[in-house]
Amino acid sequence: MRILFLGDVVGEPGRRLVETFLPELRRELQVDFVVVNGENAAHGHGITERIVRQWLDELGVDVITTGNHAFDVKDIATCFQKEPRLLRPANYPPSTPGSGYVKLHTPSGQEVLVINVMGRVHMPPCDDPFRCVDAILAKERADLVLVDMHAEATSEALAMGYYLEGRAAAVVGTHTHVPTLDAKLLPDGTAYVTDLGMVGPYDGVIGMKKAASLSRFLKAKGDRFEVSEGDLQLHGLFVITEGKKAVHLERVLRKL
Repeated sequence: MRILFLGDVVGEPGRRLVETFLPELRRELQVDFVVVNGENAAHGHGITERIVRQWLDELGVDVITTGNHAFDVKDIATCFQKEPRLLRPANYPPSTPGSGYVKLHTPSGQEVLVINVMGRVHMPPCDDPFRCVDAILAKERADLVLVDMHAEATSEALAMGYYLEGRAAAVVGTHTHVPTLDAKLLPDGTAYVTDLGMVGPYDGVIGMKKAASLSRFLKAKGDRFEVSEGDLQLHGLFVITEGKKAVHLERVLRKL
């Protein structure tokens, strides 16, 4: 299977990158399955039902993952409840709307299990992501397992990669908005990268305008964040699997 992962999509500039390049990437790389992290897709914080429907129904995204901004948009909980392909972290409390994993059947007949978990280091309170993944894998069986590890600490993301080595075909980090240069195939067939990087404007601070971001460090009360607009880049990871294991990976980069 040929799988494309896209990192945190930030605001309208990020959505424009997805709309522009995803159809092209699907053709060029002959992609079978697409996973996109959309937790910053609406004005830099959260996601709307309109964006969810466009990505799933019009652009052919298979699964949308999120993270700590999953519920920032008012009334989005209803969308999480009715759309199983929109995931929130699986290690949120059990009463949280929606699900943290989904199992889908591809046209070729393969079962793909996508799991979304969130780290605990320098992140909002949540349950143990390691035991959470164990519980899901004990309950679900699939031909391929793909994991979005939404984490601030690079050490926690890497630890999850090694923890799932041989059990997941891919473990990709999201959240920091900074693409890392450590994409690699682990010996037991797991594709890993600490952070996919951002799909959005790189001339600001993790997608936000520089002045407002600087004010958060220079003032007692920072200015309101606004999505930046320049140096638009799409970052992601392309993975090829055979059986339950990854056999090839490459970084994806496109610019507007």
